[in-house]
Formats: sequence, C-alpha cells, structure tokens
Amino acid sequence: MSYTALARKYRPKKFSELIGQEHVRRALVNALDSGRVHHAFLFTGTRGVGKTTIARIFAKCLNCEKGVTAEPCGVCAACREIDAGRFVDLIEVDAASRTKVDDTRELLDNVQYSPARGRFKVYLIDEVHMLSAHSFNALLKTLEEPPPHVKFLLATTDPQKLPMTVLSRCLQFNLKRLPVSEIASHLRAILEQEGIAYEAAGLKLIALAGDGSMRDALSLLDQLIAFGGGKAGEAEARAMLGTVARDHVVRLAELLASLDAAELLKGAQALEPFAPDYAQLLDELAGLLVRVGLRQAVRDYEGDEIFAPEVIERLARALTPEDVQLFYQTAITGKRDLPLAPDPRTGFEMTLLRMVAFRPAAAARSAAPGAPPAGRATAAPAPQAPTQGAASLAPAASQGIPSPAQAPTQGTASPAQAPTQWAAIVSALELSGAARQLANHCTLIARNGAVVRLGLDPLNQQLRTAAQEEKLAQALARHFGAPVRLEFQTNAAPGESPASLAQRASQQELAGARRAFEADPNVQGLRERFGATVLPDTVRPVK
Repeated sequence: MSYTALARKYRPKKFSELIGQEHVRRALVNALDSGRVHHAFLFTGTRGVGKTTIARIFAKCLNCEKGVTAEPCGVCAACREIDAGRFVDLIEVDAASRTKVDDTRELLDNVQYSPARGRFKVYLIDEVHMLSAHSFNALLKTLEEPPPHVKFLLATTDPQKLPMTVLSRCLQFNLKRLPVSEIASHLRAILEQEGIAYEAAGLKLIALAGDGSMRDALSLLDQLIAFGGGKAGEAEARAMLGTVARDHVVRLAELLASLDAAELLKGAQALEPFAPDYAQLLDELAGLLVRVGLRQAVRDYEGDEIFAPEVIERLARALTPEDVQLFYQTAITGKRDLPLAPDPRTGFEMTLLRMVAFRPAAAARSAAPGAPPAGRATAAPAPQAPTQGAASLAPAASQGIPSPAQAPTQGTASPAQAPTQWAAIVSALELSGAARQLANHCTLIARNGAVVRLGLDPLNQQLRTAAQEEKLAQALARHFGAPVRLEFQTNAAPGESPASLAQRASQQELAGARRAFEADPNVQGLRERFGATVLPDTVRPVK
C-alpha cells in the first residue's frame, strides 16, 4: 500500500501554485519573460517556506522543452523528470553532507561540460551555509564567472554564515514566513479536495503550530488525520498538540476579570490533570487577550474560528482596556521567565498572581474595599471627603446619590456635600489620562435615574471629547452597577470640581507650611540676628 505524504503530494509544480512569496515569484517571472536571467540565485528563509520548491520550479522553467518560460508545460520529458527528481542536468547537492573542499572540487570538475539533455545545467545547493571556508573559496571563481550553460541556485536557512564574497555574487531573495490565515486556507482546500471532514478551529490550531512553515503545517495535518481516525477536528488537534481546551483559557480570563486571586489559583490548579504545556497555555491566554483588546478598540472586529464572538464580546465588557494591556504584557513576560521558575506550574501561577497584584493603584483601590487612598500630588486630601471604601461599597446610600432601584427620579444631592461626594466617586473610578482629567474638572449637578448631569466650566471644554465621555460613562456604570448616560451643562459649573478642591487643599497646606516656617524659632532667630529674609516661593510642605 503506497501513500504519498500531503507535503509531497501537494508540492507546487509551477509558480501559479505557490502559496505566498509573491515578491519572489514576481521577480523570477519577470526575469524569465524578459530573458534577463542571472547566473546565481540565493534563496533564504526558515524551513518549509518554499526555497527548494521555488528552485526546482525555476529549473523546470529553464529546461522546459517548449523554451525558457515562466509557465512550464509540465508534460514534456524534462518537466516530468524534474518533478520526479531524476533529471540528469539538475544536480541537487546537500551541503550539510558534502562540506569538504574535495567534494566541492569534484562537483565543479563537471561544470565545464555541456548539459546532457537540457538547455542549462542547474546546480541546486541546499543548506549552502554548511560548506567549509575552503569549499567556499573553491566555489567563488566558478560562482562569479560560470560557463553560459550553468546556473547556480543556492538555498539556506542561515544566510549570516555565508561569506560576503558569496553574497555579492548572487541575487538574494528572502522568503517570508507564511501568515496563519494563508496556511489555514490552504489546509482547508487540501482537505476539501481529499474529502476529509474537518473543523475550522482545528485547522487554525495546526496553522498556528506550523509557525509560518507550510511544510510543517502539512506534516502536522497528516499526523492529525491519523490521530483523529480520518478527520481533522478541534478536540483531536488540541489533544495531539498538547493544548488544553479553549473553555479553560476562557475560564482563566473570566477569573482574571473577577480579580479573585483564590478562585484564580483554583482554576490554575484544575488544569494540573491535563499536564498542560504552561508556556503554550500563556500563549493561548495572550492570544485571547489580543482578541479582546481588538474587540474593545475596533467595534466591528469579528474575531476568528478559535473563540466565539459572544465570548470575546463578554470579556470585552468585563475587562477594562488598561487591564487587557497589563494582563497581556504580564503573560508574554511570564512565558519568558518560565525557565527561571522552580517549576513550570509555579511560574504559571505566579504569573497569574502578578496580573492581579500589578494592577494600577486606582483600579486596585476600587477592587479592594476599605483600602487606604494612595498619595496625591497635593499635600492633603479634599476636606471632609468620605472614605473611598465607603464610596466603593455603597455608592448610592453613603453618597446621597440614589440608585435607579431606590427611586425612578431623584433630585440633586445636598449642595454642601456634592463636591466632596463627587471627588470621592472620581477617586474610586478606574480612569486614567484624559478621561480622569475630564472627571476631575467636572462638578456633579444631579443624578436622575440613569442620567448623570455634570457641569463643566467653559474654560475646560477642550477636555470633553466623544472618546473621553464614553470612558467616563463606562467607568461610572461599573461604579454604580447600572447603565449611565451623561449630560453636560456647559455654562459656568456650580460648586467646586475635584481639581478645584485639590488645588484649594494644596493652597491651604502651602499657606499652613509658610505660617509654620515663619513661626519657627530658628527662622525668627536668623531674622533678628542676621537680618535674613524669607522667600515665600521657596517654602514647600514636607510630603
């Protein structure tokens, strides 16, 4: 029973069948069509991207019996023999096994003789970087000025090891890694042609595991078909590749959104029976966070076959954009640090804990009731402000701002308390940058049901943009636990904004520091004894 591997069976036989590498195909086709064919070509790139395949197609184009053409017929004796690997004038050399200078000299002894059957004698030297220094020296003169009937096609995965003298004598083409989408599309076309059942998510996993190499992806596809008993499903692909089910990855992301460290560790420990590859698990988690971040940034992002759109949408609502970026960065850094951990599981668990522990201070305070407020730029907090823990736990009851469940319509809060209440709310919001600046310069006028009316001084109107309004509304909705719609009053805002309160507190503290400095006995003694003068602008409160 004879079986041909998919990587060999579906190997391209002409340029039109190539997947990707358009920049190389275009250059070679134009050279063949114009008759300007160089005598030496160097193809570089990682394994399985088509270096040897392109070289063989090029040899076929040069020796096709219908003439030098970019579209070989594929049916003449020369084309068929090249496809079968037995064309006498296509000399394929594995440089890894023929590194000695004597091998190179023996090879070059026959360069001077005319082709036996074809139009050109083509030397295809694979992994040419494995040749010794003496072998390169023996090759140089012939490579620079070969007979007119000879073409050299060199291929390597490590062009940095080639001498500059060789590089300067060749036309160089760097073959790129193939995108995952192109690999998955080609695998799908092959399975449809073979009549084999498949799942799109399974093919996406194989394409990702191929790491830009079509040959590796086809070899893995062959293995998956055998492993799955004649089908290519997602569950079979995950079992074969050693990856955990995507439900577990989604569960970890949901636990991260809840910020419950105990449950997060339980979720990590529940993966132990599957003996997962923790580096790959961090890759999967980072990949999910990438999709969530794209969904938050691009509202019409549709996702892909790996995670359902509703899952991405749910996580995009549960996580803030700042947390997504932090968790993603921590995941890829944690993967790098796994080899340094006592064991992979410990490193994985510490990475998850680091995601929660390293959240920004404002976000951490809102997530931890009763936590003390962090230091500010000003020396003292706004006077009479309620504690942040109370603001986080009971935004409606303790702040005098009723929630929609308490009453359909409520009036404004007490004028005397509204500024400090709004300052406490702002300090608890998960905001940063321009959105926090907008909140700090607003004053609370009223909250009627889902509508929050804010005042904004005309001098600060430049802070108000659609994007910052949306961020502020989302942060308030998370704080109150109910949808919020903002309305702005653009005339002179009543009362003091959090920024004004902070500025007044800073000025009061500065005035107090200056009074205390003036009253200091040492300062008074210096004045009386030496006639010293105090420069008020140099006095600052001690932080």
